[in-house]
Amino acid sequence: MKLTLFSVEEANQLLAEIKPRLERLMESKREFDRLQDRIEVLTLASAGATPQNPDARELRRLSERRTLLAEQLSAGITGIHRRGCLIKDLDRGLVDFYALSGDRLIFLCWQVGESEVGHWHTLEGGFSARQPLNQTELE
Repeated sequence: MKLTLFSVEEANQLLAEIKPRLERLMESKREFDRLQDRIEVLTLASAGATPQNPDARELRRLSERRTLLAEQLSAGITGIHRRGCLIKDLDRGLVDFYALSGDRLIFLCWQVGESEVGHWHTLEGGFSARQPLNQTELE
């Protein structure tokens, strides 16, 4: 994948485009997690059951839905990554954008609920090390 560098303005422009897609992916991920929890219970409940058992039938149906969701999630995440940004945490809606601060490569950092990109962190620092943006740092 080619590394794309973003200015704060470019990151915010891309956010306007990908935010609805990201929010749909987050909802799909929540559904996937709920299905996974139910599948774990049904796997235990239907151990040794016949294929006609209601729990076994529900397990098959939910497993098929989970597989479909996994494929949709993978395609959606890949589509966003192809735009040059990285989904770092789908549960939180956390997205990073490569940028330069002087000659140093950093991440511009945004998460769902924030109106625009307003933080940055080092490539190694992660979310816990993010700091408020100071525009002069990116010039």
